[in-house]
Amino acid sequence: QVQLVESGGGLVQAGGSLRLSCAASGNIFRINGMGWYRQAPEKQRELVAVITGGAKTNYADSVKGRFTISRDNAKNTVYLQMNSLKPEDTAVYYCNADITYYRNGGIYSDDYWGQGTQVTVSS
Repeated sequence: QVQLVESGGGLVQAGGSLRLSCAASGNIFRINGMGWYRQAPEKQRELVAVITGGAKTNYADSVKGRFTISRDNAKNTVYLQMNSLKPEDTAVYYCNADITYYRNGGIYSDDYWGQGTQVTVSS
């Protein structure tokens, strides 16, 4: 069974920094794209940043220059370094990954989500 486990959320003052981590575990053959999304109260979930298997990155305009996504393939982990945080960054942050895995002698691919981690930025 493949799962994603996030960590690193919390409460921080505006201008501060946080680093989120998301570790994938299970019968993993390969992790393809990975990304971070966020959902603020009464808003739709939105993309924050994504990173491909080849380490190409893309960011939402609202976080460009402040957030950095990276991955450690040896640890099956994706990170989100968040600097210069603003109150409008307050949200539940979700990790997402496109994972190819083994099951019952076969190889399959599926899209997985973490449980979410709360980030609160006070003004």
